[in-house]
Amino acid sequence: MKKHKKNQRPSWDEYFIDTARLISTRSTCLRRKVGAIIVKDRRILATGYNGTPSKIKHCDQTGCLRDKLKIPSGERHELCRGLHAEQNILLQAALYGISVKDSILYCTNQPCVICAKMLINAGIKEIVVADGYPDKMARDFFREAGIKVRTIKK
Repeated sequence: MKKHKKNQRPSWDEYFIDTARLISTRSTCLRRKVGAIIVKDRRILATGYNGTPSKIKHCDQTGCLRDKLKIPSGERHELCRGLHAEQNILLQAALYGISVKDSILYCTNQPCVICAKMLINAGIKEIVVADGYPDKMARDFFREAGIKVRTIKK
């Protein structure tokens, strides 16, 4: 996390992206740890990280299916035991009846195209990421849907 001078508060973007980074530490993925939060009116509505569904063995117990099958990053998302952080965050919000319409997603990585489609239909209005992801189609979909995507560097 970024060091701040004494009594200097982080900007809202820094605060939320740092929170997403902290959430990513709960990830059980062996390849990439991703964290996400959904914010509306500067309030956190839901959090999510990537990993296996509840009651399913974690990849650190079973090994990474994608590594075993030699699947490159950004391809064949369905061949994975885990859910993406963005999928988990939307499911958590739905589970507890929280509308995410007109909210902002802060995520440690740019969403993939599958998550992009879900975020578009969930009504997310803006996405702030700390790092990229090799998925041009997702970026194209966000642009076409009018969803602003910004990158916050360390």
